[in-house]
Amino acid sequence: MEQFVIEGGHKLSGTIRANGNKNAALKLIPACLLTDQPVILHNVPDITDVRVMCDILRGLGASVEALPDHSLRIHAAHIRTHKVDAQLAKAVRASIVLAGPMLARQGQLELPAPGGDVIGRRRLDTHLLALTELGARIEFDGVFKMQADGLKGANILLDEASVTATENAVMAASLAQGTTVINNAASEPHVQDLCRFLNLLGAQVEGIGSNQITIQGVQKLHGGEFHINADFMEVGSLIGAAVVTGSELRIANADPHSMAMIAPTFARLGVQWDVEGDDICVPRSQSLTVVQDLGKRIPQIKAQPWPGFPSDLLSIALVIATQSAGAVLFHEWMYENRLFFTDKLVSMGARIVLCDPHRAIVSGPTRLRGSKVESPDIRAGMAMLLAALCADGTSTINNAQQIERGYERVEERLGALGAIIKRVELSAR
Repeated sequence: MEQFVIEGGHKLSGTIRANGNKNAALKLIPACLLTDQPVILHNVPDITDVRVMCDILRGLGASVEALPDHSLRIHAAHIRTHKVDAQLAKAVRASIVLAGPMLARQGQLELPAPGGDVIGRRRLDTHLLALTELGARIEFDGVFKMQADGLKGANILLDEASVTATENAVMAASLAQGTTVINNAASEPHVQDLCRFLNLLGAQVEGIGSNQITIQGVQKLHGGEFHINADFMEVGSLIGAAVVTGSELRIANADPHSMAMIAPTFARLGVQWDVEGDDICVPRSQSLTVVQDLGKRIPQIKAQPWPGFPSDLLSIALVIATQSAGAVLFHEWMYENRLFFTDKLVSMGARIVLCDPHRAIVSGPTRLRGSKVESPDIRAGMAMLLAALCADGTSTINNAQQIERGYERVEERLGALGAIIKRVELSAR
């Protein structure tokens, strides 16, 4: 077990380079199973979840080699087994996206129930619906047992715009016989990255970025090289770190176009930034005043499917709201446990009313004080780290390994900007 010890109240300054998109990398790595030719991925974040996914591929028989400068060479010339190691599957939620490529390439998969963050009920029904429509047979008795005697294209209507279900269906359909049309498809940047990657390997995917994706199945995919775009979740978190500490910060290679739908929501909290080429520059002076709705009503920030405000940045925006003048309602309709970390912010001095599992009202600004808290998941952990950076005194965040699942060397990278964060290894009792 690890913990972060943070000394609050220090300004940040300098330049930090944004890492590659975590959610893209976790789908592109399994997608390499679709071809028996070598693939090179660039700008892969060196985080725990990515390492676990690489170990899963090695266990299936693929060669995974780390190259310099955050690159991976993956060669799935031969797949030795269709059974995924239980401990590895439970360590990462994204293990479910092995289903699409394994059914398309091998026609079978045994996958223990995936793990990941405990932020509420995260149904897999949409995955099963899509894969069944393509011809898969699926049983579950604590382990998913999936088989397919050749997948066939289908007209699929997803019952929710699930990112991972869309990705699973696109990967499976890329080698299926005939044409597949996915309606109510997710369109997040990492879904778009996956589709472009598959096309680079010879797939025929159309409608990228829309909610209707059409895939013409091909017999075989070849190898290639692909560069992963910046992680807009990390970029949003770094913007938050600059804002709550009153700091000036440049985020290099930030892919500002991916922030287009995030900027208006942050602006409602009084946050602005400038774009210079591929960089985002956060100025020291921020209004940090909540913009009221018409009639001076309390505004609402609601998590939405893309191109709406992403659920994974709701925790970051909530911490910014504790430092913004005014009241704002946060609505997280997808995950019933996402907002439960707010009690930890309350212990640090934040004024937050948790109305129900899905809604919280934040009234700011409040001066936060150092506290001892625990990270329940990746995004809540990073949000508490931001709170600790602007708090008076010292904070301790237990279960810091949760944060490291999604943020690479966060203590070193923020430390280089002026933050004082110490990573402590706790011996097991």
